[in-house]
Amino acid sequence: MARVSIPDPARYGSLLDILDDAAARHGDRPLMSQRGDEGTAHSWSALELRHRARLVAWRLRALGIQPGDRLLTWSPPGPEMPAVYFGAMMAGVPVVPIDLRMTPEVVERICHSAEAAWLAVGTGRDAPEPREAGLEHLPARTMAWLTAEPAHENAAGTDEGGLDPTFPPDWEAQVAAWPRPTRDDLFEIVYTSGTTGQPKGVMLDHGNILATLEATSKLIPPWEHRIVSLLPLSHLFGQLELLYVLLLGANVLYLRSRNPRVIFESLRNQRVTTMVVVPQVLELFWQAITREVEKQGQLAFFERLRRIARRLPYWARRLLFRRLHDQLGGQLRLFVSAAAFLPPALQQAWEDVGVIVMQGYGATECGFASATSVDDHPVGSVGRPAPPTQLRLSEEGEIQIGGPTVFAGYWRDPQATAAALAADGWYRTGDVGRFDERGNLVLSGRIKNIIVLPNGLNVFPEDIENALKMAGLGETVVIETAPGRIEAVVLPPGQAVMPRGDGSLPEGRERTAEESAELRRTIDAAVKTANASLSMHQKVAAWRLWPGGDFPRTHTLKVKRDQVRAWAAADAPLPVRSGSGEVGGG
Repeated sequence: MARVSIPDPARYGSLLDILDDAAARHGDRPLMSQRGDEGTAHSWSALELRHRARLVAWRLRALGIQPGDRLLTWSPPGPEMPAVYFGAMMAGVPVVPIDLRMTPEVVERICHSAEAAWLAVGTGRDAPEPREAGLEHLPARTMAWLTAEPAHENAAGTDEGGLDPTFPPDWEAQVAAWPRPTRDDLFEIVYTSGTTGQPKGVMLDHGNILATLEATSKLIPPWEHRIVSLLPLSHLFGQLELLYVLLLGANVLYLRSRNPRVIFESLRNQRVTTMVVVPQVLELFWQAITREVEKQGQLAFFERLRRIARRLPYWARRLLFRRLHDQLGGQLRLFVSAAAFLPPALQQAWEDVGVIVMQGYGATECGFASATSVDDHPVGSVGRPAPPTQLRLSEEGEIQIGGPTVFAGYWRDPQATAAALAADGWYRTGDVGRFDERGNLVLSGRIKNIIVLPNGLNVFPEDIENALKMAGLGETVVIETAPGRIEAVVLPPGQAVMPRGDGSLPEGRERTAEESAELRRTIDAAVKTANASLSMHQKVAAWRLWPGGDFPRTHTLKVKRDQVRAWAAADAPLPVRSGSGEVGGG
């Protein structure tokens, strides 16, 4: 794939410089568009995006929003959301992005914590309803109204509560002359928790994002990318994707649909080359492919072809699986995966058919901490840091991140800030890891999840959960139910569902006795396979089947382990059956 030139983010004074540079370099060329179930809505160039951002900035000032006031943003992804972000920068207004998967109670707590002055909300069937979160008191405007051309005060199709402000002939020149932000100015406050108690708001300035983008640009190859995005723009992961698109002049299609037909049709129409995803999406795509292969009675042949392809260069692998690639648009070359454990078998599966899978590791507080690369992407590791990011391991093995990507602290929470930052300003991730023989970072688990056995040995539940995943189970939660007794709570395997934040997936029909027996045999076999790869002190003694379609999750899709533990305390486990009896008692 052809490479293109990319500017160095280190030379920018603020994120606005990225937009101005993109407008100058890419002009009227379409860069971003949006599609829902109905089809593609509209497409914007960098020039159009800057024009719309200036409209937002003018209207924010006209509404009386002052520099330093916080603007809540709550919307599905699409071109309007970046325009609001950039317009807020021009007006000196920090944004507080809200994830669509957050519960109304969490949204209300975040609004109170941030002391938000206004709300910019999306429109459409998949848009949120502020009243459900108790935000009817908060002054609000739709993103469609904020980004509309002048004299269209009801562009969103609803009453926005007032006339459009006056736009003098030179209004755009006036906005361009306003004081610009610097690297030290606050861009956003991203809330990463708040399921219970007081939420924590990560303060990210322009310099943090630019430094993270600098590291990202050293990791992602500057190809002529065409991207289909399933990421929320309320998260740093999605924002970095957007900024990289502007840097490179790539093309991104934002999907507001989770309909599999729409997703795969969009991949083909976009002739997608690259996707930034979470591992669950990779798993869903792969399950859809293998189900179709199995339906055609070609699974054994497909697996033999994979073993052959593994020895070939990537271009030859894509040629060997050209029918599969035709269904994906014919140009897919790269997945960038982060935010959760990537099973090595899943990475290998995609690479067998000719798609490289890079894996990254990081956090909102520190951006990208490390990642593999297109030229070096071993399974089971998350690679190395890229400058200006710095990484070290404490004596206890905790991963700590330093450099300009690290946030300054949590919004008005000095106690949480002191707990998160070491004396020298390095971010304590709370994750434990090690370096392999090649210097790549390998993750072990979370410090707070460590199980300390009666014999003094430490067990990371994530190690066992990853072994269970590689043995064929999907999501599991490993818990200690009695001193030294390790059990697994298991989701029924083979459920291809898009995870949701509230865990409220619909219940299926009751299983027959024969189906239940087969399910137990499947889970028993997977647990035995995982146990064979684990040390004695890690082995799973019993398992329990979770009653719902998905575990309870936070808005970032992390499992609420406390709720799983509480449920397990009232449920009876099933011992792992072996050929000569059972492992562990019930």
